[in-house]
Amino acid sequence: MAGTAPPHLQIGETTCHILSDGKHRADGGAFFGVVPRILWERVVQPDARNMIPVDVRCLLIETGDQKILVDTGHGDKFDARLRKRYGLPPERDRLIADLARAGFAPEDVTTVLMTHLHADHAGGMTRWRNQIEGGPVEPVFPNATYIVQGREYDAATHPNERTIATYYPDNWQVLTGTGQLRMVMGGHDFGPHVRTETAAGHTDSLQVVWVESEGDSLLFLGDAANFAVHLERLPWVPAFDEMPILSMEAKKRLRTQILEKDPLLVFQHDPRVVTGRLVQSADERFTVVEEIVEDPVWDRGRDTAI
Repeated sequence: MAGTAPPHLQIGETTCHILSDGKHRADGGAFFGVVPRILWERVVQPDARNMIPVDVRCLLIETGDQKILVDTGHGDKFDARLRKRYGLPPERDRLIADLARAGFAPEDVTTVLMTHLHADHAGGMTRWRNQIEGGPVEPVFPNATYIVQGREYDAATHPNERTIATYYPDNWQVLTGTGQLRMVMGGHDFGPHVRTETAAGHTDSLQVVWVESEGDSLLFLGDAANFAVHLERLPWVPAFDEMPILSMEAKKRLRTQILEKDPLLVFQHDPRVVTGRLVQSADERFTVVEEIVEDPVWDRGRDTAI
């Protein structure tokens, strides 16, 4: 497929491709919780409606004969009303197109590793068959086993008044029938170079993904640190996080490991910083030294239709 290949990184014997399901619009205040706009707008500039660009990155890991996809993005099971609500771009099959630019097809994916089941991460697990809106759904990755934390699955299948708006059963229900859904509890190894670690806060059992090979490492942070600044500043916690105090504790633990291992960090939602490394100064301030950055500009002209 035409287009620029997505960034790929060599982590020892393992190759990682940073894919994207595209940028969308989201309320800036929601991503920064109680932090005043006068502070967070120095990081990302909102429009007149307080909306900011947000990326939805995924990670494809090639290790041995496995091809492990971390998260699936929004996907395409959105009618016009929901597409408007989430400020989604008009292009469809965004993640699949990026996967093709990296040289792979959905059938090549052997494992889909879900950080959690919120709609912007799990929507691409399934799709409408033959793109018939509202029709039956089918797995996007027909040969893959989908891995979900057991407690996350329980939370998604028994949502409360706060979480019901982001847990959509048609993202995973069909996978129970096909036998492709597998639950794990806590941290888990997926071969010699890939492992997960739970980091409760955003959800009760959010998981981050480590890739470690030949002394090199990469950490896909997911919603443990949406933007680079969320890792730099512990109190900067999104309003989305169900347990903000636990979010801060998780970031503390992760920062300790990060300073020890010096992994390349992948930020899932940052509109500008794709990857970077965390450093601590003599006065104990934390800074992400950026490595791969993108243009955060987005098509604000589409706002007129929303």
